[in-house]
Amino acid sequence: MEPYFHRFSELFAQLGLSSDANAIRNFIEQHSPLAGDVRLEDAPFWTQAQATLLRDELQENDDWAEVIDQLNAALRGKRR
Repeated sequence: MEPYFHRFSELFAQLGLSSDANAIRNFIEQHSPLAGDVRLEDAPFWTQAQATLLRDELQENDDWAEVIDQLNAALRGKRR
């Protein structure tokens, strides 16, 4: 089976968040930069269900892992 590559919008929808481009950009701007010593799934802005989803998908190294890693990198970027 070939791996499936998800988009940011799909991840945001999976997390129960607005998934249009403006909502994603606003979310990243609002919650970044995420401190280097905080794991993405432990960030204080997630609900328990969202944190569990992120943690589970990363542990399983599921096809969601790549887009979750991209979100992690985006949230660690510096504010302009």
